[in-house]
Amino acid sequence: MTLHPTERARLAERELSRRLRKSNVGRIFGFELEAAEPGRAVLRMRVASKHKQVHRVVHGGILAALADTAGGMASYSTLPRGTRLATLEMKINFLEPVEQGTVIAEARVLRKGKHFIVVDCDVRHRAGRLAAKALMTFAIGTRVVGR
Repeated sequence: MTLHPTERARLAERELSRRLRKSNVGRIFGFELEAAEPGRAVLRMRVASKHKQVHRVVHGGILAALADTAGGMASYSTLPRGTRLATLEMKINFLEPVEQGTVIAEARVLRKGKHFIVVDCDVRHRAGRLAAKALMTFAIGTRVVGR
């Protein structure tokens, strides 16, 4: 049975939302799923004082965690349920500081192979301004039955 693209997107969003609710990092930092479809995930984070470093801007590690989580979600959406996934490599450029408001991370799968997935992620704030750009490689692990 082949699903209509809209139905596939709805299923992906439901599954990724479930995974994000179970994620300690997502809960601690307040990441929320905004949109998802196979090979794409959009997360948002409302900036709070807990996200800021000594200069009162969002810590780069928080932005990297947001990008990594969005990249993982985009990758998971292309795999059978229960497949393990791990970040192998991440490169991120911080382009401008984020002081307040909402940050949006949009991750897209660029290439999915048998053992690896490569993902691109834009992190935006204030009227869509690009705050950071990330490129990640994820290792596809074994499938765990019952997850």
